[in-house]
Formats: sequence, structure tokens, C-alpha cells
Amino acid sequence: MNDGSSTEALVATLRSEIAGLAPGDRLPSSRDLITRHGVGPVTVSRAIALLAAEGAVVTRPGAGTYVAARRPGRGGEASDTSWQAVALAGRDHDLIGLDGPSTALPAGTIALSGGYLHEDLQPTRALGAALARAARRPDAWHRAPAAGLAPLRAVFARQAGAGVAPEDVLVTGGGQGALSLLFRAVAAPGSPVLVESPTYRGALAAARAAGLRPVPVPMDADGIRPDLLADAFAMTGARLLYCQPTFHNPTGTVLAPERRRQVVDVARAAGAFLIEDDFARHLGHGRPVPRPLVADDRDGTVVQVTSLTKPASPSLRIGALIARGPVMRRLQAMRQVDDFFVARPLQEAAVELLSTPAWDRHLRSLSTALRDRCAVLADALARELPDWTPARPPAGGLHLWLRLPGGLTDGAVADAARAHGVSVNVGHSYFPAEPPAPHLRLAFAAAPTPADLDEAAHRLAAAVRSVG
Repeated sequence: MNDGSSTEALVATLRSEIAGLAPGDRLPSSRDLITRHGVGPVTVSRAIALLAAEGAVVTRPGAGTYVAARRPGRGGEASDTSWQAVALAGRDHDLIGLDGPSTALPAGTIALSGGYLHEDLQPTRALGAALARAARRPDAWHRAPAAGLAPLRAVFARQAGAGVAPEDVLVTGGGQGALSLLFRAVAAPGSPVLVESPTYRGALAAARAAGLRPVPVPMDADGIRPDLLADAFAMTGARLLYCQPTFHNPTGTVLAPERRRQVVDVARAAGAFLIEDDFARHLGHGRPVPRPLVADDRDGTVVQVTSLTKPASPSLRIGALIARGPVMRRLQAMRQVDDFFVARPLQEAAVELLSTPAWDRHLRSLSTALRDRCAVLADALARELPDWTPARPPAGGLHLWLRLPGGLTDGAVADAARAHGVSVNVGHSYFPAEPPAPHLRLAFAAAPTPADLDEAAHRLAAAVRSVG
């Protein structure tokens, strides 16, 4: 019998013996094991080492070998992972920042929650055709450039405006990944980041995960207030502002023309970066869409985040960062550390999609569908819940933002709505600090049909009556 088989045989024998002992019982000494089993000292040492690695025994130099405490998880019992609470202390992540349900909704539930298009609004055929054409390219599986494919960078540059060059573009794995990269690259842990109040909760989650402290700056019907923004910069010493000037999530607000230049000037005067989240550029409802802030920026103040995910599909994880100067070099360096590059087949598919007439046709039909759905839900709510206070009807985006009347809380309404077969997003999670009033965010793009929106409003009214 060779040493390997002798060790395996001894381990199997000792496992059987250990099963009959109690935690803390002492095993026979190495000398006794050698005599009892007729093996050499090397075999005994190897067997004990293997049992210790399994967690079956604990060796105490000078004292002997003892049966280890039994760990839950063997024999079908639940594992004890409570030790991880100590190991992970101080690195909490805000999971409510995810823009969509983490689990499937119950059967029959109408979704007025989440941040993506229903499947029927997605360009499924065009996506499938683009992916098939991309897969047939001979270099489809070659390594992609770290900054992204040149044709894709050129498309994003054209969308941003004449002042943006392809060299200013870094292709990313969607908008959320771009935000995470930016927050870690631009500000040190513990630093403040100014945000609109309310704001996209995924941005709040990403900022907090990077160790930053979100500081609220109030909004009104025309967007973030430049006077209070200047005060916030002066008070906090922040060097970073995150904002959504076009079809803001969750309110749908568009930053007023006279404020767009003011906000950039305030950030520049503070020596700060302005992160322009331009996720909704292709989600307009038919009216002209303002130029991106980055298009008129010549000093590298504005860093733009954009994405194809919202107007196309949740799984088209392609986005871009647009930046100039040393910050772009830092972003490129961090890309090398994080993931090297975005998968080439997905980039090739995005190039194919954006290069065909099918994409333009999709955007035109999507604009009409979003406008119609927004009107259907707004009308249904006015009929079913006339005492609710709606914000200004949005000119773009995927949501209605509603202030609840006195006596209602967003949590209570959301729970009652779910019991009546409707999912909604509670408003308090969009505020970086205490919300001034209870709100709900209602999606009009996640339900299967406009008729479902009518039914959802009816169910929601019944849910509110049950709360009252």
C-alpha cells in the first residue's frame, strides 16, 4: 500500500471514529495512532492535516488533537454565516438602490415599478438581428480595445454633440457600472457628493458604496436650484455634483434653459466635476430634447454618463463615459484594473444596432408609445384618485412622480398596492436625506399594455381605500 492510499484509509477510519465523539474530545496521540493502525508517522501527520483542513479536528501544539465544534450546514442544516457580519463591518451597500425588483413579481401583478421597458416595447427583432450579424464577423471574439470599439465611440460622440470627439469616449458596461467607476475615480472615500433631491436611487447606492456622502440640493419645477447649489458647494467643499438635467429620474423634470449654463458655471467656480447622467436622451415623448451639457463644456467640468440600456433592453449593457483631460486618463486606468474591456460581441452588436434604420424606427415608435402610456396612466389616476397631487406631466422618461395627500405614507400605500396586485416604488428611497413629503414613483413603461395601466389605477384606488 503506498503512502497516498494509506493516508486516505486512515482519514476514512478517523472520520468514522470522530463521528462517535463529542466536540472537544481528544483524539489518540500520534504514537497511539501509529501503533493501532500500523502506519508510519508521515501518514499520521498527513491524515491529521487533512482532517484539520476539513474543519473536523483542531490541533493544539503541545496538547494534542481535538474534535472540532460541529458546524451547522452538514446533514442539510442551514450554515452559520454570522461571522461575516464582523468581517464586512463598515462596508454596507444600499441594496434598495437597485432600479428594479430583485425577485419576480407574483402572478397577476401589474408592474408600475422598475426602470426598464416592457418586452413589447423593446426592439427585440432588431437586437436579435444585430447580434447575429455581429457574431458572423471574423474578429467578433478578438480582444476589444480598452476604451471601446472605434465605431461605437464615434456614435456616442456624435450623439453628444459637435464638440465631442471619439477620443473623449470610454465605452462601459452600462450606465450603472459607469457611475460606480466615476464615483470611485473622482472622489476619495468620505468626500461629499452633491445630488439633486430627490434623485436616482441607484446613484445614491453607488455613491455610498464608494464611501461618499450624498448631500441634497433642492429642486423645483425647473430643476436643481443654482443659488442653493452654490451655497452647498461653499458649505461642504464638495468637488463633485451628480445631476440629471434631462428627464430627471424620478420627477421627469428638464433643467430650464437659463439654468443649464448657470449650473455648469457654479460647478466650475467651485473647482468641481459635474456628472451629467444623460440616461434618458432617447426616452423623449416627441418634443425637442435639449443639448447635453457636455456638448458646450470646454474646460472638462462636465463628465457625461449615457447608456443604451433604457431605450433598448436591460441586457444591452452598453454605456459610455465622456470626459476630457486627466480624469479620462484616470478612468481608463481604472478600467484596466476593473475589467480590462467590455465584451466585444456585445459592442459589435451595439454598433450593428445603431447603424441600421431599424434603430431610428424603434426610437420614433418608442416616443409615441411612451407619450400615449404616460397620458393613459395620468388620466386614469385623475379619474380614480383625484385628490393626489401630480408633478408637472413629464415630457420624457418612464415614470410619473406623485405626492401623496396627508394621512398616507408611501410604505403603507405600497404594501396595500401589492396586496391588490400592483407594484409601485416608494418615494422615500429617492431622497438622500429626510423626504419633505411622501411620494410614489409609478412606471408607465413596465406594464404589458395601456389597458393594464387603467386597471392598475383602479386597483391602486382600492388599495388606498383599504389603507384609509
